[in-house]
Amino acid sequence: MQKKLEVMGQVCPFPLVEAKKGIEEINSGDKLVIEFDCTQATESIPRWAAESGHEVTNFEQTDTAAWTITVKKA
Repeated sequence: MQKKLEVMGQVCPFPLVEAKKGIEEINSGDKLVIEFDCTQATESIPRWAAESGHEVTNFEQTDTAAWTITVKKA
């Protein structure tokens, strides 16, 4: 399963806060796709995923200041 989390326009730390909530709502092995435009989240979300044992399966810049990151729940 894959859940999409749209947090465009939210300033940090809200994309990370929403990602933490979103990962709790899915099952182990499922993916959370986070779309965001907060520069700080390009570091904070992958760091949180690694520290929490989740796997980042995709991380790409989609626009000048927009990114998408996919986190697979451990």
